[in-house]
Amino acid sequence: MVITQSFVTEEELLHMPDDGYRYELIEGELRQMVPTGFDHGRYTGKLHGLLMIHVLAHKLGDVLAAETGFVIARTPDGRATVRAADIAFVARGRVPADADTTKYLELAPDLVAETLSPSDTAVEVEEKIPSWLKAGVRLALTLNPASRSVTLYRSLTDITRLTDKDELDLSDAVPGFRCRVSEIFD
Repeated sequence: MVITQSFVTEEELLHMPDDGYRYELIEGELRQMVPTGFDHGRYTGKLHGLLMIHVLAHKLGDVLAAETGFVIARTPDGRATVRAADIAFVARGRVPADADTTKYLELAPDLVAETLSPSDTAVEVEEKIPSWLKAGVRLALTLNPASRSVTLYRSLTDITRLTDKDELDLSDAVPGFRCRVSEIFD
């Protein structure tokens, strides 16, 4: 008996009908993402707003919301990995002038942020952060509402955990951006 596995292309993912869920594409396989709760939206929204104000004021690039997908890897046979972070930042000048921005861009954002939810498993988070960093993201962070903390990943070995008493400095990816961690969680 021959078992065939069908894979989804990024173009097919882009044009899937809305069934109430969000999806990512990992090496051509669909992964369903569960809708998030109120706290997830609240804290993600606060950081997104703080970043947006700073980025617009200084004309630094684009701050993107949760449904924005990026092709961050391909298998040797061309199957795509399309990821969507809760927040992404792409510096001005990085999007090619001829890019079709109605589709997923094939580039790694400069910054991604993921807000942990009760539905997130440790395995999911442990898989996402390395895949972003491997793709070339300069700075990845996770917001943890339960502990009111932020974990910064500059690499898999350069990891910093901040509490709500600390300052969050994202200047490595977003020039000049700083805020108190408490501004996100208060």
